[in-house]
Amino acid sequence: MSTAPAAPVPDLPELPDDPGASGAATAPGYRPGRTLRLRVEARRQLRRRRTIVVAALLALLPFVLMAAFAIGGTPSDGGNGPTLIDTTTSSGANFAATCLFVSAGFVLVVPVALFCGDTVASEAGWSSLRYLLAAPVPRARLLAVKLTVALGFSAVALVLLPAIALAAGTAAYGWGDLELPTGGTIAPGGAAARLAIAIGYIFVGQLVTAALAFWLSTVTDAPLGAVGGAVGLTIIGNVLDAVTALHRWRDVLPAHWQFAWLDAMQPATEWTGMIEGTSLSVSYAVVLTALAFRGFRTKDIVS
Repeated sequence: MSTAPAAPVPDLPELPDDPGASGAATAPGYRPGRTLRLRVEARRQLRRRRTIVVAALLALLPFVLMAAFAIGGTPSDGGNGPTLIDTTTSSGANFAATCLFVSAGFVLVVPVALFCGDTVASEAGWSSLRYLLAAPVPRARLLAVKLTVALGFSAVALVLLPAIALAAGTAAYGWGDLELPTGGTIAPGGAAARLAIAIGYIFVGQLVTAALAFWLSTVTDAPLGAVGGAVGLTIIGNVLDAVTALHRWRDVLPAHWQFAWLDAMQPATEWTGMIEGTSLSVSYAVVLTALAFRGFRTKDIVS
């Protein structure tokens, strides 16, 4: 008895690793740009308990400082010459500037590291990262959306503190000129512009911590490791900047330029330090972000 020859099996196209790649064979109606939308990720992060706790602590800090000044009396460092602290109670603008000064070195580092370091590692810790990629969400889009949302929340955190400080300080000390430690004043309208410059520069300076935390978040499944690593390395940078024996080597440390925004609290704004700090911070941030995208592109996701 003769048998009919088997029908030839057609060759199937090979599917690339990234379903969003150009020319990929995908399901009808699939659009990589419609996966994991920004508003969905922002809503998820906004509802998390740590976001609420961070916002509450930042909102509370100006009132803690205000209570400290009320108990301790008129602030004065008793050192060599007047400082920004000495003018704290002069006006709401001065109080907001002082809140920035006392919090920029560490307090504002924590929420930035938390939002950026927790974003990918938390998904791995919950064992939901592989399901997101199987949805499928392209890896590059996953990182881009999460980084964008994390930076957005970080920016809000950096604005929230001085905004509440300005409102509370104005209610307590009045709306007046910004008194400068070096002498002279800046009108309220100009003071608001100077504070905006300071906040913008602080955010740019924090991009190094943000990118570092984000990179660590892509190489570890422990959110605490990513956040703690970024905060720890930032503290190490501050310690090294205090070692004057390093001389010019300190210029390559982002911490060396973190208070360059004080140049905006002068009669005439000096831009040199802020320009150098911005170029250094952006350079570090670009390199660290590129490392995050490159490493995550080929990472074996098991959680």
